[in-house]
Amino acid sequence: MRTHSAVIVAGAFCLAGAAQLAAQQTAPPPDKIVATIDATQAGVPVSKYEYGMFIEHIGQTMYSSLWAEMLDDRKFYFPITSQKPEPPAQPQRNPMRMQLRKWRPIGPDQVVFMDAVKPFVGVQSPCIQLDPATPHGIRQNGIALVNGKKYTGRIYLRGASGAHVKIALVWGDGTKDRETVFIPALTSTYRKYPLAFTSAADTTNAALEITGIGAGSYHIGTLSLMPADNIEGFRADTIPLIRQIKSGFWRYGGNYTSNLIWYHTIGDIDKRPPDWDNAWNAMQTNDLGMDEFMTLCRLIGVEPYISVNAGLGDSHSAAQQVEYMNGAISTVMGAERAKNGHPAPYHVEFWNIGNEPWGSWQIGRTDLKYFMIKHNEFAMAMRAVDPSITLIASGLMLEDWYLTGENRARYAGNLGPLYGSDVDWTGGFLKQAWGNFDGISQHWYGQPGRRLDVDKERSLPLDAATDDAYVKVDQTLLQFARYPADLVHGEAEEWQGYQQRFPAMTQKNIFLSIDEYAYFGGGFGRPVTLKQALAYGMIFNEMLRHTDSLTMAAHTTGVSTIDFNRTAATMNVLGLTFKLYADNFVGAIPVALSGNSPQPAPRFPPGGDQPKTSSGSATYPLDMFAALSSDKKSLIVSVVNATESEQSFDLHVSGVRIGGSSMLWQLTGSTLDAADRVGQPPQVVVKRISLANAPETITVAPISVNVYRFPVATAE
Repeated sequence: MRTHSAVIVAGAFCLAGAAQLAAQQTAPPPDKIVATIDATQAGVPVSKYEYGMFIEHIGQTMYSSLWAEMLDDRKFYFPITSQKPEPPAQPQRNPMRMQLRKWRPIGPDQVVFMDAVKPFVGVQSPCIQLDPATPHGIRQNGIALVNGKKYTGRIYLRGASGAHVKIALVWGDGTKDRETVFIPALTSTYRKYPLAFTSAADTTNAALEITGIGAGSYHIGTLSLMPADNIEGFRADTIPLIRQIKSGFWRYGGNYTSNLIWYHTIGDIDKRPPDWDNAWNAMQTNDLGMDEFMTLCRLIGVEPYISVNAGLGDSHSAAQQVEYMNGAISTVMGAERAKNGHPAPYHVEFWNIGNEPWGSWQIGRTDLKYFMIKHNEFAMAMRAVDPSITLIASGLMLEDWYLTGENRARYAGNLGPLYGSDVDWTGGFLKQAWGNFDGISQHWYGQPGRRLDVDKERSLPLDAATDDAYVKVDQTLLQFARYPADLVHGEAEEWQGYQQRFPAMTQKNIFLSIDEYAYFGGGFGRPVTLKQALAYGMIFNEMLRHTDSLTMAAHTTGVSTIDFNRTAATMNVLGLTFKLYADNFVGAIPVALSGNSPQPAPRFPPGGDQPKTSSGSATYPLDMFAALSSDKKSLIVSVVNATESEQSFDLHVSGVRIGGSSMLWQLTGSTLDAADRVGQPPQVVVKRISLANAPETITVAPISVNVYRFPVATAE
């Protein structure tokens, strides 16, 4: 039996709650909110995988935030010149991109020659022509240093015996504002030389200089510079913060995977060739590869989940990747892993075939009928290597935004006839790939202040983009907070539709993995605020209402929970929200929660991004979820108050008796825009408040996410 399947059973009380909402949603609000918990109606325990993270090699999501390397283009993928670079042939479409710092010549441009005949790594290495008196070399600016901090590294060099080379870390304009490492006489073959520096200043614009004088020339193979306190190559400040989240798993995948040559991500880290990533129009150094990802998972206490390249990749490559990660040392790839310093198999359980293969933006995209052939071939090859792995298919439930042309004109807002058709990716797996997957993935991303207008979508020209069917909407605070939970609720409704059409899903314990999702309520590059925390509290509550089928979820991205710069980091508001829920609900047993105040009916007709019924508990305007702790010694209740007024409710509990000293964890701040930023006092905190007894009437602070723990005395 696979790890996840033991926790997948029917969650009837979740469906009953939805039916209750549908029946009551037009009733007038009561004078007093009453929340009723029945602990005898229990659901599926909350998996630790509900709080997972998704990561891929984009901008600062891995290399600046997690990996401690301080130098850009350390393997010299780009030419070294004083001229401004040509604009890229294809614009960088990554909103999380970072501008790479370039190497520049010290001396005239012509003294630096990119040697493509005998490169150290990749396709070229810099060769610097020497002058007897004038230093020639290269320099990279924009390095961030902390006063008194130690930095270590290495450099590979070869050259003429008469070359006198030195490497300097420079933090100011004065002659003493630097520390220099002098390199012994070079040889005709590359040798590795250690580097060690201690900064004497705080700066964000230090430089590393490599210069030489003498006769002949010298070659630079590659080099590296990291803070000396790095943890196996990772940042010593961000890793402990992320470990606190208890994410359960991290998924390694994304668009990046569709053209990844995974063989280039293993072996000697300095000899791995850099590659051009056509998915994101960016250079990948391949420093943070398969083994490093496993180190990261160990350091932050999560399980790995790996997406294989089913874009340009083939089943043989995917099978060898499984063998590298999981094979015994007696296998070909297991022996390769051992040679790279990791003799013990990693035993990676979760594997995803491809990433969004239905997307027009994906490298190597194919139609559904062809991808079914590919998926089945991959699954059989991967399981031939390791039959114990859990395979997750790259699905897409029927979505209005995905429709094009005639299908959009005919079926927008009426997707029922398309179940099992050639535009139904999830249905395609259910029809054509039985036995070759254990779960199916789904991705969603939400933005506030807009909705997909189905009527407008139907009337679009056949060649128009579906984005043209989105219209602006004004949202109250509650509507802002509920919108992403409605997206989750809509996905649950769709999943139930598949279960009705394919009853074997329940019999075979097919689970749903929302292994990419995010609510961009603040916008890219802006801090996460308390306002978003209210929305995420509702997202988590809604996810936990569907533990019978939704057993895995991965937020985009893994570093979204921290605020960081190049030298410091702090947990942000989203991190606090994740930690609050993971600390309290992992392993907890959901119990039925009803009320006398249903959420209002959806503002807009079903379809597009609008569910048939509203998300949330029948405790409007509050959103609540309840569970028993895994040992059944506590009743845990989460309450989100996404209003700017104090709210109160009466709590009625049956099935258990609660009493005695209780505890409240309350996440809040003074304003909706409150945020936690590096170098600033925190504006949002989680307060731990002792309660003498479990009160019958509970008052909830405005703009707050709350988790109550009531001790269970005895069963009734």
